Amino acid sequence: MTQAAPVTPDMSAELLAEHLSRDASQDEARAKRHAFEMNKLSKRLHREVGQAITDFNMIEDGDKVMVCMSGGKDSYGMLDILMNLQKRAPIKFEIVAVNLDQKQPGFPEHVLPEYLTKVGVPFRIEEQDTYSVVKKVIPEGKTTCSLCSRLRRGILYRVATELGCTKIALGHHRDDILQTLFMNMFFGSTMKGMPPKLVTDNGEHVVIRPMAYCREKDLATYAEWRAFPIIPCNLCGSQEGLQRQQMREMINEWDRKFPGRVDNMFTALSNIVPSHMMDRKLYPFETIKATGLPMKGGDIAFDEDEGCGDSNTGLPAETKVSLSAIGAIGIRKAG
Repeated sequence: MTQAAPVTPDMSAELLAEHLSRDASQDEARAKRHAFEMNKLSKRLHREVGQAITDFNMIEDGDKVMVCMSGGKDSYGMLDILMNLQKRAPIKFEIVAVNLDQKQPGFPEHVLPEYLTKVGVPFRIEEQDTYSVVKKVIPEGKTTCSLCSRLRRGILYRVATELGCTKIALGHHRDDILQTLFMNMFFGSTMKGMPPKLVTDNGEHVVIRPMAYCREKDLATYAEWRAFPIIPCNLCGSQEGLQRQQMREMINEWDRKFPGRVDNMFTALSNIVPSHMMDRKLYPFETIKATGLPMKGGDIAFDEDEGCGDSNTGLPAETKVSLSAIGAIGIRKAG
């Protein structure tokens, strides 16, 4: 970007006026570009949330949705987008914002009530001193997330029942879902992610994640643009070396080095092929037999779609060799 010449003491009035006018024009142009980009971002996030709600039937006519507010960028963005969608949705549903004040030292108790009052959404602040419980039970230096999460979850489920809410909305996004997948693979030996919609263990509540399709970096930019009054977490947010942080750093590094890889990984969560995994509960490996007929999705189809992958980009190779092509070059049959 070309910078304007600096203002000097001996600059004439005409030159000074021209200089200031040029600066004003550049500032106006930058402001217009920024507004244009933010409008695109807002439309994209609203479209992604609307698509997720539609794809998984997250919100139905007559629902009362409890939007869980932590004070972080994700929950602010979720509430903001859901309130906007509520105004133009073809169905009628209620929204109530709920924050669990866990009595963390220095927590600014006034911030969320003031914001929620300002935007005009019904809300409830539930005060429970889970902070003291966690600090008492978990030894210093150990991860507090698991216990904190269980305590918080139980309280929020109770509040949902008391408020008569039919859905509980959490602010997890696409990156959270991928991080959870890899955490379970690396540390739990299970292929399990974070579903966009689920029924709680006790069968009493339906939990939804309307931002399942949204990128974290988009939500961070959106929060900055909307100037949400972010409240940092002094309990889990201050811990170093967490497994989730490791997964976040790994995925972000892939995203920087190999554009498109993270998108493909997320899309893969919706394209599961049980016959090409190893879970005997999902596919009857013990009973399958040769039929003499081609099998759709079998090894032949798999090989024709498979590329070795470029060592530099990690993306599928452009050249694909089919079994028919191999036969054409005269490889002899065994025996």
